[in-house]
Amino acid sequence: MTQPRVTRPRSAAARLAGIGLLAVGVAAAIYLAGRLLTPDYAFGLFGQAGLGAVMLKSLLATIAFGTAIVQVLLALWMYRRLPFAGRPPHPVPLAHRIIGFALFAFTVPIALHCLIAYGVQLTSPRVAVHSLAGCFFYGAFAAKVLLVQSTRLPGWALPAAGGTLAVLAGVLWYTSALWYYNGYQLPGI
Repeated sequence: MTQPRVTRPRSAAARLAGIGLLAVGVAAAIYLAGRLLTPDYAFGLFGQAGLGAVMLKSLLATIAFGTAIVQVLLALWMYRRLPFAGRPPHPVPLAHRIIGFALFAFTVPIALHCLIAYGVQLTSPRVAVHSLAGCFFYGAFAAKVLLVQSTRLPGWALPAAGGTLAVLAGVLWYTSALWYYNGYQLPGI
């Protein structure tokens, strides 16, 4: 008679490594798709093409970035790191999740338009940073979703993933919407 096989729970490091590899895989898949697809510059976004699509994406990106800022504030409140805010009421974590899902859903049309119309381009520093930040954004989002569902991970992992998402949202907004609103120039560079 053989002994039943005892499986040990994976260590936190192994779980973090697996989540990190999946995040890199998502980012790499988007990167490869964007490099392999032939850009369709006439592809529209909600009936807008060309400059109309750029204007619409700038507006949507600004709303998404504002929503990302709200997400950071809600997360700081939940972790009691928001000065003078006190204990968060019970609806705050639920609001954070709902707004996070809405933010993700809100960015998908923008990302699909970028991917199909332009692909991943590395033609200039602004475009390269924007393209790569877009790929990493969805990798970081995949990591954050998995981290939320995981237990017994280091306390820094989830805030690090959320912070990375917020920074990437800012980089994406800076290299696209602000660039457009500022007369096709990046301020400060």
